[in-house]
Amino acid sequence: MKFIVCEKPQEFKLKEREIPEPKDGEVLLKIKRIGICGTDIHAFGGTQPYFEYPRILGHELAAEYIKGNAAGFKPGDKVTFIPYFNCGKCVACRTGLTNCCVNIKVFGVHIDGGMAEYVTIPEQYLLQGQGLDYDELALVEPLAIAAHGVRRAGVKATDTVLVMGAGPIGIGLIQFAKIAGAKVIVMDINDYRLNFCKTELNADETINPLNDDVAAKLGELTNGDMANVVIDATGNQKVMNSAFNYISHGGRFVLVGLQKGELSFSHPDFHKRESTLMSSRNATIEDFEYVMKCLKEGKIDPKKYITHRTNFSEMITDFGQLIDPKNNVIKALIEID
Repeated sequence: MKFIVCEKPQEFKLKEREIPEPKDGEVLLKIKRIGICGTDIHAFGGTQPYFEYPRILGHELAAEYIKGNAAGFKPGDKVTFIPYFNCGKCVACRTGLTNCCVNIKVFGVHIDGGMAEYVTIPEQYLLQGQGLDYDELALVEPLAIAAHGVRRAGVKATDTVLVMGAGPIGIGLIQFAKIAGAKVIVMDINDYRLNFCKTELNADETINPLNDDVAAKLGELTNGDMANVVIDATGNQKVMNSAFNYISHGGRFVLVGLQKGELSFSHPDFHKRESTLMSSRNATIEDFEYVMKCLKEGKIDPKKYITHRTNFSEMITDFGQLIDPKNNVIKALIEID
């Protein structure tokens, strides 16, 4: 079988090895779709925390079940899986927070991932496709990240939510906040993405920091209240630090994006608002189930996000174009025949 490994920042290589044989408690999957995500981009660029090289990337995956002894699954089934392998014993796992397990192994980050024709995984992380196609299944994981962030924020219909960053995760955040009934304002420096959010996702308002004073514009849009909920999906340190100025009194700031540096903010300003700061990491089985329910009910149509595709054999050549904002990429998928 063929696989693609990121040997070091800025370097992919296509290699071959034998198809893996599943051990007891494991299943063999044939990968059909791979979503290119921010984690992959940062890993390729050398800016991803928790990362070591060489590494096979890829954790937004849709696959065909080939063999194993997982109950309720048979060869040929369309599947996806939860790519966060937890220890089941630590303080987080004991309280159901498997998404932030102390000893977590994220597929394609801490351990080799799914940029391969075949993979083996522990059977307990498998999810039945439930009638969804491979394109939809490849987008379940990033949507689960977004669903978890909105759930962490406790978004409700009376909230005004500022989503910073209109990439694939940001798009999911917009959709789940809208499902919760909130007013959603989107901030990004890419006008194409902002227009997409208005026309395709029904975002209520947009802000481009290249053209607008963000705090002033947000004040205008909220009658001076600012945003009850601010959610970062940029992973940009400067954006995160500036966002403390956008939170309403009593508001919540949720960090979905991730960066290597430190956050800096005025404690008196933060304190007087009785603000809440929280991170949102990965997702839980409840988030995956909720996403798949929303997909089946037609509340979300992820196929409109898919703007670019490439074949597995051409991925290395095409990768630079697929991550270039100039090409108006919303979501890129890698297909394996």
